Amino acid sequence: MLKVALFDEEHEKDLEEEINEFLEELEENQIRDIKYNVAFSTDEDGEQIYCYSALIIYHEKR
Repeated sequence: MLKVALFDEEHEKDLEEEINEFLEELEENQIRDIKYNVAFSTDEDGEQIYCYSALIIYHEKR
C-alpha cells in the first residue's frame, strides 16, 4: 500500500534533518518519490517568510 509523509519547515536545514530522520526508518526500495517545494510571502512589515516542504511517497512495509 502506498503512503505519504508530509514535512514543512521554515528553514531548509530543519527540513533536511526531518527528512533524513524519516528516511532512516525506511528501506531504499520502499521510497517511491519525493516532491520538494519552496514558497515565500511577505508579512505586514515586508519581511519575507519562507516555507520549505516535501512530500515523500513510499510503500508501507508488509
